[in-house]
Amino acid sequence: MGRRKKGRAVSGWIVIDKPAGLSSNAVVGKVRWAFDAQKAGHAGTLDPEATGVLAIALGEATKTVPFVTDALKAYEFTVRLGQATNTDDGEGEVTETSDARPSDDEIRAALPPFEGDILQVPPQFSAVKIDGERAYARARAGQEMEIAARPLYVDSLTFIARPDPDHVTLEMVCGKGGYVRSIARDLGRALGCFGHVKSLRRTWSGPFELSDATALETLEDLAKDPALDAHLMPVETGLADLPELPCTPEGAARMRNGNPGMVRASDAEYGETAWASYNGAAVAVGTYRAGELHPTRVFQHGAL
Repeated sequence: MGRRKKGRAVSGWIVIDKPAGLSSNAVVGKVRWAFDAQKAGHAGTLDPEATGVLAIALGEATKTVPFVTDALKAYEFTVRLGQATNTDDGEGEVTETSDARPSDDEIRAALPPFEGDILQVPPQFSAVKIDGERAYARARAGQEMEIAARPLYVDSLTFIARPDPDHVTLEMVCGKGGYVRSIARDLGRALGCFGHVKSLRRTWSGPFELSDATALETLEDLAKDPALDAHLMPVETGLADLPELPCTPEGAARMRNGNPGMVRASDAEYGETAWASYNGAAVAVGTYRAGELHPTRVFQHGAL
């Protein structure tokens, strides 16, 4: 007989307004402890000094994490002009400086090349793996390395404000795998003045927004209190970008056993990824084919 998991079988999403100074994994640990949850995971890392939307899945909601990770996300960030650092943010050592300061119009004109499908080289201090080792581990050991450029989709990069000649605030909406630090670094080079990220805040991630967020202090104050469950959002929130296919009781039973199940008429196209629901609860995610959903992920919550 398998060993029982410790903790509660609680499922759902909670959005934390992550404060600066904590890693994303540390916040996940706090959430898991506060809910006494068996399982928890986040949908997209934030650097320790970054703040804002950190969507954390508990229990069955962890099965929907890939669909939030792949969704668009928005970041508001301030670039310090005139300085390059070895980490591409304010935590690193200044490596190059410039007295040049571009005008607002010059900054606006430099933004379009960073939109659309671009190639981006991650920072030296990043979690990408080089020959099986994290880049930041090599960088901390003083090693410089070649990191291959990676594709990134940038939906928009917008000029927000110019607080003073040394700083500009921008908003970026992008897909999975974007490094804001790389945008700041490369924009500074394009402007001929260098640059690094001074501050960074994620304002939304897929279906989750700052207005949904719970402060870390509130989480800690309500830890182990049943009232904390009121801050949970449904498992199904993580599936907001996929077509929903209501199904019959018989179809739900088949899908929960891993078999294709009948769904009612929908706008989903043949071969499209969708999710089946029964009485509003997620039953399975899978591929839609000719009136049936072929499940790839099955949910074990919600009554039949």
